[in-house]
Amino acid sequence: MHRGLHGRGALFDSDPPGLAPRLIGLRPYQLRSSPYEHAGELPFVVLAGGRGLGKSAALRELRDAYHGHTPVALIDGEEQQFAAPPPERPAEAWSPVGQALTTVAEQLAEPVRGAGRIGFPRLASGLLAVAAGGWSDRDVPRIRQEAERILLLNETGSVLSGFAGRWVSKVVAKLIASMSGTGPVVAPIIEATLEAFAEGIGPATRRLRRAATWYRDYPNAGGNPKLGLILLSRHFRAGGDSRTHAERHLVRALLADLDDAYAGVMQRSHRLGRPVVLIDNVQRPAGLGVLESVLRDRADGIADQVVFFAALRGYTHPALRNAGRRALPEVARGTGWEPGASPSSRALLVSLPPLTPDDTLHLVGAASHGLDVPPQLPHATHRLTGGSPLGITLLAESARQNLPQGAASLGELLTADVAMHEDHDGRPAYQELLDRLVPGGRLDELTVLAAAHDRDSACALAEAQLPEDFGTSGVLDLEERLGAEGWAAASGQFVGDPFLRALLLLRLHHGDPDHERWRAAHRTLIDHYGDEDPPDSARYRLHHELALGKADFAVAHLRDTFPRADTRSWLASLVFIASAPYYHAHDPDGRDFDGHDHRSSVALGHTDADQQPPDSVNAVLHLRVRRLLHAVWQLTDPLVLPDPKVTERLRFELEQLSNLRPAGNALLWRASRDWPSDALAGRPFRIPGDDHDSGDGGR
Repeated sequence: MHRGLHGRGALFDSDPPGLAPRLIGLRPYQLRSSPYEHAGELPFVVLAGGRGLGKSAALRELRDAYHGHTPVALIDGEEQQFAAPPPERPAEAWSPVGQALTTVAEQLAEPVRGAGRIGFPRLASGLLAVAAGGWSDRDVPRIRQEAERILLLNETGSVLSGFAGRWVSKVVAKLIASMSGTGPVVAPIIEATLEAFAEGIGPATRRLRRAATWYRDYPNAGGNPKLGLILLSRHFRAGGDSRTHAERHLVRALLADLDDAYAGVMQRSHRLGRPVVLIDNVQRPAGLGVLESVLRDRADGIADQVVFFAALRGYTHPALRNAGRRALPEVARGTGWEPGASPSSRALLVSLPPLTPDDTLHLVGAASHGLDVPPQLPHATHRLTGGSPLGITLLAESARQNLPQGAASLGELLTADVAMHEDHDGRPAYQELLDRLVPGGRLDELTVLAAAHDRDSACALAEAQLPEDFGTSGVLDLEERLGAEGWAAASGQFVGDPFLRALLLLRLHHGDPDHERWRAAHRTLIDHYGDEDPPDSARYRLHHELALGKADFAVAHLRDTFPRADTRSWLASLVFIASAPYYHAHDPDGRDFDGHDHRSSVALGHTDADQQPPDSVNAVLHLRVRRLLHAVWQLTDPLVLPDPKVTERLRFELEQLSNLRPAGNALLWRASRDWPSDALAGRPFRIPGDDHDSGDGGR
């Protein structure tokens, strides 16, 4: 019953149950139980993948699926509230983890169907001790505000009753009264807190008293809860490893409060399933502190029954070195997970796959319902995006808004304005995508380097086109950042992901009115590969000549090497050269002649009569290679829809070439059959006989 998500059934399915219902014990969107897979220790599930794969969407769907049925909380480690302490709050009394625990507890406290609010007295006691470490300035209004927020975590009524508010006010008044005019306030605050809990000023007296004594087991407290809280506050203020130690106990306090809420027959009879904590961007400090604390406690035998789902940008992290690893489809019916001895083995890293062509078909169809959609649009969308849920969703929305306005290609859908919210103005879709896929600066530099093929060519571009202070170190930094963000590497391309590279090159093309940056980048690479000795340098150079709209050099090279080159290598060179981003005819000043894509006309032979092949060459072969190059260039362009007429012409030209090369006849014939169907189905061109090369030219 997952709503709005495609390709994530292994996580959300109800019958048979997917991963989430098996761990939580409830079916999504239903107050119906589901058998537990792990009755004892639970894996800490981490959804892994690069930007745009739908990790955040999956966590939001989990929250929506279980909200109101079982306690659930969702935080994002990149939210501003976890970046720095609020104004006037001292840094020594605040941390991203402490803020995360407060936010999580506030959400988990909300009542669910059939059960009231959960109180967090252990966590509240610890958070008050920490906050008191920053109250030395005697700022009473701020102290009152901070104390009230923390103390309200204790309320267990179905709503925040007037009695609860009065109880909190009394305790806050007691805390403030305990502060003398001078000297430290931590000990008096802690003493007043413990007294308030022990006196039973509020509801659930027994629960509060039990929670008040919990800190007697804090290391070196000697059974004295007041001393335990004083040590906790002291360790937190000390920072470093001492703060990490204190934060671990705060996380443990949260889990102990949750365990208390589920203890006893009556409690469990009213609470179905398990509580759920969702952490987006767990690699950030707010999430990482919670993750490591939970994993360490579980490894030490301190049990809890909380279901954790987190999202990790990328596929690896030092804190998850020994985690179990699965792809999402592999956990559809069971995880096969068992913990090892190390803390990180308590985690299960689940990588999210791209969406399938069928998923793309459904998403595009649903968004553009009632519109006249070109039949190749879903296949071309999948080819361009590589199955990126973010890319497919945004392109589908652009299609809904812009197909009626005359947009006819993916390039036009990307450059057209798309309004993601009704109350916001539209902006080009490719800019919207890049803002989400490449946040955090260096977009201008990465835009230029997207034209490069490796570190050396990237450094050449940096030296010629980027500021002097960027240099090789900037190239290495961006290279490292791409890997850390989960972007896959690819041989022959500095930016390995084809979708990200296409968006960056589109930005490079549209970056200035006269396209000067575009032309300068490709001229730099032409010069770079003109000085190279390796055999591959020719095809790289011709790739960039073609990107400037100059096809004559590529035609001559492919024509002259056809009779003698290995057929498989010749086909691979053809596809790579033709993978050049399209930049149609412009004048020397970068002005567009007519705005039309002329590749189809060339491929179909409409311009043959205007051509005068060199006298010394086979004119028939020359024109055939020219038509073939433009056909492959048009059909492999990820920003346009494949032209069915061009696919038929491609088939014919390859068949005719196969008659000219008896030694390579079978490979050319195979390409004449595979490539047209690949183009129409939105697949990269496969090089015949090479099972390890998709033939996409590094697209």
